[in-house]
Amino acid sequence: MRGVLFAAKDTGYDQARRVWNANIDRHPALVARCAGVADVQRAVGFAREHDLSLAVRGGGHSAPGYGTVDGGLVIDLSGMKGIHVDPVRQVARAQGGALWCDLDHETQAFGLATTGGTVSNTGIGGLTLGGGLGWLHGLHGLTIDNLLSVDLVTADGTFLTASDTQNPELFWALRGGGGNFGVAVSFEYQLHPVTSVLGGMMLYPLDRGGDVLRCYRDFCPQLPDEAGLAAGCLTAPDGTVVAGLIPAYTGDLKAGMKAFAGIEAQLGEPLVNMVGPMSYAARQSLLDEPNAVHGLHRYWRSAFSETLTDRFIDTLVESARDFGSSRDAFLLFYLNGAATRVDPDATAFAARKPQWDFDAIGCWEKAEESAERINWVRDVWRRVEPELEGTVYLNHLSADDLPEKLRASYGGNYQRLQKIKAQYDPGNLFRQNANVTPA
Repeated sequence: MRGVLFAAKDTGYDQARRVWNANIDRHPALVARCAGVADVQRAVGFAREHDLSLAVRGGGHSAPGYGTVDGGLVIDLSGMKGIHVDPVRQVARAQGGALWCDLDHETQAFGLATTGGTVSNTGIGGLTLGGGLGWLHGLHGLTIDNLLSVDLVTADGTFLTASDTQNPELFWALRGGGGNFGVAVSFEYQLHPVTSVLGGMMLYPLDRGGDVLRCYRDFCPQLPDEAGLAAGCLTAPDGTVVAGLIPAYTGDLKAGMKAFAGIEAQLGEPLVNMVGPMSYAARQSLLDEPNAVHGLHRYWRSAFSETLTDRFIDTLVESARDFGSSRDAFLLFYLNGAATRVDPDATAFAARKPQWDFDAIGCWEKAEESAERINWVRDVWRRVEPELEGTVYLNHLSADDLPEKLRASYGGNYQRLQKIKAQYDPGNLFRQNANVTPA
């Protein structure tokens, strides 16, 4: 290898094995921090020849820990962060270990961007392969709707490119099918001019949480494509649990303020109003602190839902009073605009309709608190799940989600994914990352 190989006895191993979610405490036999495609091919071949469980880690941001494995081999792409932007074609090519903040830094130098999640420290690989909801999806579609090609190392060590014209069936699967088909070593994205943006938060007393979330529910279907709106219950900087709205608008700033004017007209002046013009990079990192910091313990449950019932809203507000950490949060993200106007079978990502992604997130600092905090999230989930639907956003999957829920989330695309999985990874080498089993 040209990169660095860590075994348990080596200096740096303990740091190399750690992932974003500190509650995932696994001990791989080897961590191969690859420096290029040749290293990836060698690591894949070694895992296959020695029948090792294999995990692939880009940004390591997977909440259930798909980027690591006990006793096996981790292919760590964090040493592969090269990015090239073509401002004339408005295209970027980025290696699989890059984070969204890395890509945004390079593309924003030319006033360009592509849909890239709701926090900036997510790896581009996992978010892209799972679909890619973000602040730009209403205007420009999901991340996969802006994906032009993927370079991949398959289970037999073959390097190939998947696009609309090369290996198109594999390209279909990579757009939402997850990390099931090989190691994605680089991605090519279509970019768009993105300069003027609005962002920020509007915070209200938790006692008004029911009114805030009902207003949010009723307001979301009116959003123009340029706008995004998230909401939930979270903790303000002064330690108070509040109900919050998180507006985002890409385009003319006056039009953006007008788009959200109805909220304040209905709810009145918030406790805190931080909404205003900001840089695109600032908006992308707005939720990084404190919730998305690396090294915290996490457990969450998630679901898509086309409706938010009054009972669901009331249960959320009541449950928020029992937050055990300033980092606990209930968050709602609305899927709208261009992302919903793609045919459900055009890509593997099938959730192509207006709906909410709901996340119940427990987040804490001390390992000894894990059992208590996980049980609290599970208890909240038992109360709200009957009000939700049986599908989930792949990137917010929990280790506790049943296979039936995952299959339902792919809709009619699941059997097609199985066939492609069986073609490119018949031995299920990428089982640690796999959300689709061979046919």
